[in-house]
Order: sequence, then structure tokens, then C-alpha cells
Amino acid sequence: MKVQTFTEILGADYYAGVPDSQLRALCDYLMHTYGIDPAHHVIGANEGNCTALAAGYYLATGKTPVVYMQNSGEGNIINPAASLLSDKVYGIPVIFVVGWRGEPGIHDEPQHIYQGEVTLRLLEDMDIRAFPVGKETEEAEVRACMEDYRKILAEGKSVAFVIRKGALSYEEKAEYHNEHTMMREEIIRHIVQASGEDPVVSTTGKASRELFEIREQNGQSHKYDFLTVGSMGHSSSIALGIAAQKPKQRIWCVDGDGAVLMHMGALAVLGASAPDNLIHVVINNGAHETVGGMPTAAGRIDLTGVARACGYPYAVCVDSFETLDRELAAARERRRLTFLEVKCAIGARENLGRPTTTAGENREGFMEYMKKV
Repeated sequence: MKVQTFTEILGADYYAGVPDSQLRALCDYLMHTYGIDPAHHVIGANEGNCTALAAGYYLATGKTPVVYMQNSGEGNIINPAASLLSDKVYGIPVIFVVGWRGEPGIHDEPQHIYQGEVTLRLLEDMDIRAFPVGKETEEAEVRACMEDYRKILAEGKSVAFVIRKGALSYEEKAEYHNEHTMMREEIIRHIVQASGEDPVVSTTGKASRELFEIREQNGQSHKYDFLTVGSMGHSSSIALGIAAQKPKQRIWCVDGDGAVLMHMGALAVLGASAPDNLIHVVINNGAHETVGGMPTAAGRIDLTGVARACGYPYAVCVDSFETLDRELAAARERRRLTFLEVKCAIGARENLGRPTTTAGENREGFMEYMKKV
């Protein structure tokens, strides 16, 4: 189905969401139609944030908003859906558009498998009626569903369309770029060189994939790395949990701007804890690049300033390999909690692979190494 037809059926003029590769057609259409416009289209920090934005829109206009997301974000909407939107509380209707990663019977990455199994069940548990949309779904079926949904929405309840792979299409693919020149894979290569045999916790998406391939190219073991393939936004908290138990061992966290924004409160906890053995590197390209390159708010804010305000005793931003190498070397010797923001271009190799070890193998190898450090 063409995304223009789908949005016409929804009949909404406000969208808030977190981009998803399964919803790339919708994301590109919204960027072409609205760009980033607080009155019509906002890319939020996380899905709960988007749900609250949508609630504000409804309270101001009385019109039904749309929240779009990957199904991994369902966990982030449970609280606002249950304690804000619910017809047992405020009765605020929202149309959720959910990309169905890990759909049973469809091959996907390990972090999506269980989430895919429970996608419809979680929506049902939240009293959100769900209708799956696939390649074979007829326009008339979606229109008929939306007619039924209007009655449910009028009762102050929310509904969802769950989008299967390839269900939506859009001819104009948006291209995203920024003014920075350093590529993330090369940045990670410099981090690997600096970190030596120190444990590394890497964030969700292409950063972990690139770290895995760099170890392969270097002929190095993967035991040094914990690849946070799911749970976006939590790698720095994982790293803090490790650092607190291994105070004599330097720990590195390779993070991304979208992940930091998703659970920015973790910066305050890190700053308050101030472990002197943790180096937090945030590679900032101002984009959700793993799922298509749609912009994040990090391209317009001072992440380094945020880190300082959260209590990081040392925080700096770099935009060249010369300054990156100098700061990485200094971080190794500093013995203070360090925040290093690295400005990065958007893009990755087209032939970038995925880890060939399982998540369980990654955990076991990393834990065995942690016993020795």
C-alpha cells in the first residue's frame, strides 16, 4: 500500500514517533511532507515521550494524533498508555503505528525475536485493538478497519496498526547528511586501538556491528566486547553496572546520540555515581542512522554541556581524528569519569555485516573475560 493512501485513511495531521526501518516509507513521507515541525511532526526521544506529545496535541485540539514506532518501543509506552491515555483515566485516544520486527515466521535479528512474539499480546494487554497490515492487505480492509476504529477512538480508547515488512511503499526516498567528515566505523577503530584489552560496552545498531567487524579484521577476540544489540539507550547504564563492580578495571562505553537521548536520565545517574574508571564515548551524527538516517534532537543541542551539568567531571567534544586520538590517550590516563562526544558523518558501508556469534555466546565470552580482569 502506498503510504499516501495509508495516511489519508488515518486522517491525522499530527505525528510523533521514533523512526524504524520497517516504517521507512512513513518516515520519509513525513519528512518530505512536514519535516520537523512541532505542530505536525516530531521525532521524539523515546516512545513514551511521543505518547505524551500526542496527548498534549489531543488536549489542545480535540483531534486524534498518531504515534509511530518499532515494536521494541512498546515497553516505553506501557506507562503512559496505562496511566494517562486509558479510558479509565483521561480517555485520550491515540492511533499507534507499530513496525513489526521479529514477526513469527519471518527471519530477523535475535533482539527482535521475543519482542516479535509478544507484539500483539502487549497491545491487547494495554487494551489497544490491533490490526496487522501486510503486503497483501487490501485498501478496503484498512478503510473498513479505520471506520471501526473511529468508534473505539470516540470512546477515549487507543488503537494500533501493526505494519509487516514491506507493507508500506513510498517512491521518494529521503537522503540525510550533515557537515561532519569522520565516519563512525573509523572512529570506533580508533577507540579499539586506544582501549587495548579493556572491556567495551557498545550501543544498539550499526556501532556494535562495526565493532564486531573491526575485531574480525584485527584478528582479535570478541571477549572484550558486550554488544548491546537491543534495549536502546541502556548501554551506558550497563557499563556503569560493570564499572561499579570492577573499580580497578577501565571500562569503555561506545554510545550513540539517539540512544543517549532515549534515556538521558542515565547521564544524571552516571554523573552522580562518578566512577573514575568509566570512559563514555558518544558518537553523535544527529541521526537515527541505523534505521534510515532520520534526524535526532542531538544535532541541535550541546550534549557535552548536558554531561557537565549532570556531574561528569570531564566532558569534551571533538570533530577531528587528531583531537580524538589526543583525548582517547588522555582518557586512558585520567582516572576520572570522562564524557567524549565525537561529531560524526551519517553513513556506513553498504556491505556491513552482522555479528556471527549469538547473543548468548557474546554474553558467555564477555563474562569469562570479566572473571580475569
